[in-house]
Amino acid sequence: MEIAKIWFNDENIYLKTEEGEEKSMPLKWFPRLKNASKAQRENFELSPFGIHWKEIDEDLSFEGFFKYQKEDVKI
Repeated sequence: MEIAKIWFNDENIYLKTEEGEEKSMPLKWFPRLKNASKAQRENFELSPFGIHWKEIDEDLSFEGFFKYQKEDVKI
């Protein structure tokens, strides 16, 4: 899976694939990302399997991101 774009707003993280598929997840599912500054959120590294934020010690797998929907997990 090739990721073309990653972006945030105050409530969600969004990913868009090279094929044009877009998904979002609430930041409340990821307290470290929710509490991070804009600069910290934007300071990530991509791997073939996911996203890593070294400064805040957070990881997100692409498989998990595209597998779950907002309706699947209630917090």
